[in-house]
Amino acid sequence: MPTDWKLFADLAERAGEKHVTVDAAAGDTVGDALEELVGDRPALEDRVLTDDGELRSQINVLRNGTNVLVEESGLETEIEEGDELALFPPVSGG
Repeated sequence: MPTDWKLFADLAERAGEKHVTVDAAAGDTVGDALEELVGDRPALEDRVLTDDGELRSQINVLRNGTNVLVEESGLETEIEEGDELALFPPVSGG
């Protein structure tokens, strides 16, 4: 089952596209889908993950509009069929 990622701002630029489909099935985790996303996109991986492979603190990960890092089980959140995932860089304004 394919899972879709939406990428925003400089994350889309680094990936080369705003929408990416990865091979992640129901029962896989958001972390699994993230590994699929960054696996062949080193510029995106450098922006999203630390040198230790951890998610950078300023990156937001959403599943169906809900921040999995705040309201769910983080990257261990299980994917369900039809889920849409999104990555947001830090947002500032003023």
